[in-house]
Amino acid sequence: MKISQALTLLPNAETAATTKAVDKALQQSNESFGAMLNKAIGDVNSLQAEAGKAVQKLVTGEAQDLHDVMIAVEKARTSFDLLMEIRNKTVDMYREIMRTQV
Repeated sequence: MKISQALTLLPNAETAATTKAVDKALQQSNESFGAMLNKAIGDVNSLQAEAGKAVQKLVTGEAQDLHDVMIAVEKARTSFDLLMEIRNKTVDMYREIMRTQV
């Protein structure tokens, strides 16, 4: 076998190893994509609720530390932005699949 022929087989071997690793990880995880997405939405919701409570405590004078309030608000904002990007990419992926001709 020539070296060039052997080299063309290398990417396929890497892809097969990666595919096996992904399949193994998916089998170990009993959680579906929908369940993971629901959990992420719940986490973002709880972060936003905590940020709202922190802002309310700051406004009423119960909390004096603006730094902690800003951290809670930014944490909630960042997690919401990430969730929105995941949603956007998922919608784009769905649209791309729907445009695919069979």
